[in-house]
Amino acid sequence: MLRREDTGALAPHPRHFARWRARSLRTTLAIAFVLVAIGVTALVGVLSYRSAARLVRVDQEAVFDEVVHDLRVQVRQHVLTPHDFASGDPDHDGPRDQLTRRAGTDVQVLDAHGDPLDEGRPPLPVDAESRRMADAATAGTLAKADDVRIGGDEYRVATVALGGRRGAVQVAQEFSDTEDLLKELQKRTLLFAAAVVLAAGLFGWWLAGRITSRLVRLADTAEHVASTGRFDVAVPVTGGDEVASLGRSFHRMLGRLARSVEDQRRLVQDAGHELRTPLTSLRTNISLLRRIDELPRAARAELVDDLTLESRELTDLVNGLVDLAAGHQNDEPPVAVALADIAEDVAAPARRRTGRTITVRSSADTTVMGRPPQLQRALSNLVENAAKFDTDGTEPIEIVIARVSGGSVRAEVLDRGPGLTDVDAERVFDRFYRAPAARSLPGSGLGLSIVRDVATAHGGAPFAARREGGGAVIGFTITGALLD
Repeated sequence: MLRREDTGALAPHPRHFARWRARSLRTTLAIAFVLVAIGVTALVGVLSYRSAARLVRVDQEAVFDEVVHDLRVQVRQHVLTPHDFASGDPDHDGPRDQLTRRAGTDVQVLDAHGDPLDEGRPPLPVDAESRRMADAATAGTLAKADDVRIGGDEYRVATVALGGRRGAVQVAQEFSDTEDLLKELQKRTLLFAAAVVLAAGLFGWWLAGRITSRLVRLADTAEHVASTGRFDVAVPVTGGDEVASLGRSFHRMLGRLARSVEDQRRLVQDAGHELRTPLTSLRTNISLLRRIDELPRAARAELVDDLTLESRELTDLVNGLVDLAAGHQNDEPPVAVALADIAEDVAAPARRRTGRTITVRSSADTTVMGRPPQLQRALSNLVENAAKFDTDGTEPIEIVIARVSGGSVRAEVLDRGPGLTDVDAERVFDRFYRAPAARSLPGSGLGLSIVRDVATAHGGAPFAARREGGGAVIGFTITGALLD
């Protein structure tokens, strides 16, 4: 499936492009295996062939030189004639047989005039230098010629003078056979190298397929998530290598996204449920405004008061939802902050707003890594909650900040209100939860849930308990180990 981009060019569909890239990676790995195999086999093959060829050539040349040397020693120690090297020796123990037996050399005997007296098999060429050796007076005089072609084959030829102008003996060694052997060795080396390269290519293709198959499955999973919007899919996670690590990371990411979507869904559902009541009441009172002239003066005042209270509750609820949603945005960089200083910043406006005495007590160093606006919002919600439930109290509302064991910092707000039941202590941080005794009081039920989210985001946890002598103790602990 192709689509036309803004430039007018045709581009592959992303799914096809992803599959092509996966196949391309497999091909790349297979080609890499082939290239490595070619490099290794070429290096080893060339070095092995050259070493073997050198050893064979040196060995053959050494054998030939040894035969020529023995012949020269023989003619110097004994007075020999061309007939002594004749091929008709019935006992096969003559000088000629000793030469041919040792190296399979070809021997040809020249008379005093340089003419072949006993030809070799095949006959060896006789040049001017060979005739000069036949006419030489000194026994053992040597003339050598390499790369002599005889009948399409290459030979090395040595002519040794018998001395006294009696003739000479030609000894030849065919090295084209050796070269043919080396060519066959070269051919087999190339075939072996080709087999190794082919095997490396097949193995590389198979191994690359095993590696990239998991990547392809992971890409298909990602594409499925993108197209369906569902996060409850099985992620292929096998092995302990980097691909498996990628799969596990992808699995954790999907889990985090699923939880985030579920939180958003529940938030919308809960918000819709909580908004329904004040909106219904507000709509009813607005409909009464059409007949406000028919109502008594006292009923008019009561209607206006109800509208004011309902609009305030609706405003508080919307503000709480906005704060709750904003609490999930952790883009603000963490900084070193003293929680005791934040408590002082919260207490000052709370005193003016409530008219209550609010004290702040702290001990030791209360500095942690955190996001100041979120921490300030959490402490402000705790103070507002205490003031709301302890409206007629005369004792001060206390904010206590202290460092506890393990490096955590504990923040708590103490009041002398009606206190908490066991059920309230367990559910007080749930979204939109309001204790039965507080349902007649203004509020949205979101303030303490924001406290819980802030504490969790800073690596801590909220807590709530009854206070000795009456009232409640509500707060949170944080470690400064921020979660994204």
